[in-house]
Amino acid sequence: MNYARYLTAVSAARKPSPIRMMTELQQRSPPSLISLAGGAPNPNTFPFQSASILTKSGQRIEFDEAVMKRALQYSASSGIPELLTWMKNLQKSLHSPPTAAYRPEEGGMDMCVTTGSQEGLCMVFDMLVGPGDNVLLDTPTYAGTLAALQPLGCNLINIPSDQHGIIPAALKEILSRWDPAEVHKPGSTAPRVLYTIPNGGNPTGASMTTERKREVYQLAREYDMLIIEDDPYYFLQFDKPWAPTFLSMDVDGRILRTDSFSKILSSGLRIGFVTGPKPLVDRVVLHIQASTMHTSTFTQLMVSQLLHSWGQDGFLQHVDGVVEFYRTQRDAMIRSAEKWLKDLAEWHAPSAGMFLWMRLKGVADTQQLIMEKAVEKEVLLVPGGAFMIDSSERCPYVRAAFSQATPEQIDEAFRRLSILIKEAS
Repeated sequence: MNYARYLTAVSAARKPSPIRMMTELQQRSPPSLISLAGGAPNPNTFPFQSASILTKSGQRIEFDEAVMKRALQYSASSGIPELLTWMKNLQKSLHSPPTAAYRPEEGGMDMCVTTGSQEGLCMVFDMLVGPGDNVLLDTPTYAGTLAALQPLGCNLINIPSDQHGIIPAALKEILSRWDPAEVHKPGSTAPRVLYTIPNGGNPTGASMTTERKREVYQLAREYDMLIIEDDPYYFLQFDKPWAPTFLSMDVDGRILRTDSFSKILSSGLRIGFVTGPKPLVDRVVLHIQASTMHTSTFTQLMVSQLLHSWGQDGFLQHVDGVVEFYRTQRDAMIRSAEKWLKDLAEWHAPSAGMFLWMRLKGVADTQQLIMEKAVEKEVLLVPGGAFMIDSSERCPYVRAAFSQATPEQIDEAFRRLSILIKEAS
């Protein structure tokens, strides 16, 4: 694939940082190397000496003085090697990406660590999306995606979707505006990028079926598009086997995938990953070099030690426990919805994630209902307009999260909401 055709002028102009390259060269060198090159501060001047972190299982993550010095120092922009190696092995085990066997210049699979998947998404958008570009996505979608894309001056084209994600026939109809034979011609306005959240979509809870993914991938091949597979809820799928990913189908090297540990290890540690063809991952790393420089070495070492002690089996056992919690929470919310909102709202039970997306009957727009009246009744949900391309349009939907409230609180919240809907309709 010709990856240069996808790059914005800003991304194409990025050059490696000589200082960052020196830092990474030094970290790969033997201890006998005497370096006068780096501008790293002397860790002996730092006030922290060691750390011991106790996990809920009773296991300890120990940072002795030597490890602590490393944890507090600069590190490689792509991520610390042992964490990257562990994650690459996990991706290969879970997804069996065809591109894992490709040469780097052919779009072979590579990865980098990002400060949460949000940083990865923003950098991917910066790399691929410029003013006037047509970008495909299915809305309602994650508000953080809209916040990142809209200032770039692109044209957001909504692909109709339902509880099973993007509707391939609708995507095909939208793409029929362009001739596949002409997408490479100078001046073509054909979309080069499609964005989607394939599992437990935020806010809708929608999850794409395997067949739909295959159809969408085939259309991406036909029109030579890249697919941004934003999958922070991949590990929160309630039913096994987990759905095959776009990455697992990627024979061309046209998938850029973002993963997150926020939902399963910690949202505050800010650990995410970008997986995709090496020529594009390299451009993301160049952006990291010029911005945050790298994700916190301390948090990377902390997570890496935990993952290596668990192994893949231990990690997936932990994930199973997290999934069971959210499945129970979802079931509690569905029970309360059926109890209080059966004749007042419509919804589909999500098969992944942490959200229930509801259309309130008799309510044309939920903005005022939620932001004013619901707050007065001491119940808070997110008005659906927050997830639309044009947030000022009237929207009858709300998003309810079942991640933190107890089943008793969820029940009481829906009781209060039912009163509001009755008063408004």
